[in-house]
Amino acid sequence: MKILMFGRGVIATVYGWALHQAGHDVEFYVRPGRAATYGDAVDLDLFDMRRRVWGQRVVEKWPVRYREALEPDHDFDLIVLSVPHHRLAEATAFLSPRVGQATVLVFGNLWTEPSAAIGALPVDRIAWGFPQAGGGFGADGVLRGGLLPSVVFGILGQPPTERERAVRQAFREAGLRLKEQPDFRGWLWVHFVSDAGLFSQGLRLGSLSKLAGSTSDFREALLTGRELLPLLKARGVDLRRHRGGVLLFRAPTWLTAPALAWLTAHVAPMRANFAAHSDPDAEEPREVCRDTLAEARRLGVAVPRLEAAEPSFAREVTG
Repeated sequence: MKILMFGRGVIATVYGWALHQAGHDVEFYVRPGRAATYGDAVDLDLFDMRRRVWGQRVVEKWPVRYREALEPDHDFDLIVLSVPHHRLAEATAFLSPRVGQATVLVFGNLWTEPSAAIGALPVDRIAWGFPQAGGGFGADGVLRGGLLPSVVFGILGQPPTERERAVRQAFREAGLRLKEQPDFRGWLWVHFVSDAGLFSQGLRLGSLSKLAGSTSDFREALLTGRELLPLLKARGVDLRRHRGGVLLFRAPTWLTAPALAWLTAHVAPMRANFAAHSDPDAEEPREVCRDTLAEARRLGVAVPRLEAAEPSFAREVTG
């Protein structure tokens, strides 16, 4: 399969590498001028957990190919679109007249209705998924993080189409197990508020990396996530269909917070993932918290912990 990764962010790079390993032809679309800045290879320092429970460390320089233009008559079979949720509208506007014959995998966070999130992209060309990998680029340009053994795919009320099945097969060929979510809209929103709970505490501390090993900070993050569950109900999410996704927030924090603190301090892949999220100026954590709080206010749902964290993610006001 000929695959275009949209951008060269963490998720695009990690999964581009995994798909390339499986024999797929992988390229990256980047903005004009970026290819020279990035260079012709990516330095990787990853924990690959596809075959070993505790992960196999991969340290290598991976040669990559970039393109800075995308014509409508391209021959890509799949475009993997994994961008921060607040950049999705811009990305779909760019891609809509350039889809060609490709399937577009929307591969990341959403807080709007999925049908609205894809803009003018043709609905019959869309596949829905969510990554199970993370990390970040360090100041030295090295991508550090981890790749979990599974990846999430979902549907929105209809069985997978032939295009969606082909995308799933490509990820299977990359050695990844598939987790299917029949209520993908609800699953995405549960994940979004889960992120808001973690990010709000991370922003209070300066970055998500500072949560690692801290029982008290994980407790606060979990309690923030717990208070956001009524917001999901107010948006029409049937939480009974997502018991596994909300269990972490409903379980006693005296049990869950120490467990998360221990895992992020002592399990190498998790420790590396959290350590990589050290940028105090990262946009996505702020945007997730802002959009979650705005929706709670719109619907009249009380979220006192998120409200209290607002100074750490509020937009700067310029006169």
